[in-house]
Amino acid sequence: MKILYAIQGTGNGHLSRARDIIPLLQQKGELDILVSGIQADVELPYPVKYTFRGLSFIFGKNGGVDLIETYKKSNLKQLYKEIKSLPIEDYDLVINDFEPVSAWACKMKHKDCIGLSHQAAVINKKSPKPKNKDIVGKAVLHNYAPVTTAYGFHFGAYDKNIFTPVIRNQIRDAKAEDRKHYTVYLPAYSDERIIKVLGAIKNVNWQVFSKHSKKEYKEKNIHIRPVNNDDFIESLITSTGILCGAGFETPAEALYLKKKLMAIPMKGQYEQQCNAAALKTMGVPVIKTLKKKHLDKIQAWVDGKQFIAVNYSNSTERIINMIIKKHAVTAAPKNVQLVEVIPSVKKLKDKSLGKILNQIGE
Repeated sequence: MKILYAIQGTGNGHLSRARDIIPLLQQKGELDILVSGIQADVELPYPVKYTFRGLSFIFGKNGGVDLIETYKKSNLKQLYKEIKSLPIEDYDLVINDFEPVSAWACKMKHKDCIGLSHQAAVINKKSPKPKNKDIVGKAVLHNYAPVTTAYGFHFGAYDKNIFTPVIRNQIRDAKAEDRKHYTVYLPAYSDERIIKVLGAIKNVNWQVFSKHSKKEYKEKNIHIRPVNNDDFIESLITSTGILCGAGFETPAEALYLKKKLMAIPMKGQYEQQCNAAALKTMGVPVIKTLKKKHLDKIQAWVDGKQFIAVNYSNSTERIINMIIKKHAVTAAPKNVQLVEVIPSVKKLKDKSLGKILNQIGE
C-alpha cells in the first residue's frame, strides 16, 4: 500500500506531531511525505519527497500576522501549478494534516482525502468557540484544506472523532523538573515588545524563544534565544511555567508536563481564538494581548501555583490503526472543480485575501 502523508509546514505544531505519526505510518506501507508552507523552525528527521510553497502566513511583531508580507509572499499561480503537478492518483491512501496542495489535488482527481489535524477538531460543532463570531475565519478552516473524512486532536475529546493531543515521545519520555525559569514562545511579538513588558516583572527569569532573532543575548532578566527544537524542549521540561500563544502543541505539552500555563491568542486568528476558548473552559488564564495593562494578571499567574490536571494517554498508534482499517479502500468523493475556486480567489480584494491568509496555520 502506498501512503501519502501531507503536512502543513506553517508553524511548528504540525511537524512536531508528524515526528511521532510518521514511524507508525511507515509500518503500514510505502510512505511518502509532503510538506508545504514556510515559517516553520522544526525539521523532520525523515526524507520528504514533495516540498511545496503552498499557502502560508508571515508572523508579524505586534501580536498578529503581517498581512502585507503575507500577501507579497503568496503566489496563487504557483499554488495552482503545485496542485496540478502532484501525482495524487499514485497513492492508495492520503492522510492530510491541514495541507492544501494534496487536499485540492484529491478534489480535482476524485480521490478521498483523510484529515488528521487539530483544525479538524476546531471546526467540529461540539468544540468550544469564542463569543465573537468570525465568518471568514470559520470559512477558511472549512475550505483551506477540504477533506473527505476528518479526525481531529484537541485539548479534550469533545466528540467521537476528536482525540486528545499527540504528545511527542521527547516529551512523554522526559522527566519534568523545575529550575525556576519561565519559558516564553510568542512568535507574533517582537523581542522589543516582550522585553518591555516582561522586563517589568523583575522577580522572574524569562527564557524567550524568538522568531525574530538569530542570535542569543540577554537583557534585564530576559534571555533571548533563537528557536531550536531541542533547546525549546529542554527549556519547557525544566520550566516553572510557560507563556505562549494559543496554538495547540505547545499548550498541550505544557499541560501534559503539569506546568503552569498562560496563553495569548494571536489577533485576528480564528483558530487560536477557538483554542483560547477551550483553554478558558479548562481554567487556563488567557489574556488578549501582551501589554503593560495586563501586568497584574501576568504577575498573579507567576505568583500562583496552580496547574491544570489532564489525562493525555498515548493513543496515537490506535488512531493510525483505526484510520488504516477504515480508509485503506474507500469510495471516491464527489468532484469539486478546482478551476471554479482559483479564479474566485484571484478576484478577492487585497484586504480580503490578507484576512483569509491570516487564518492559516497553527
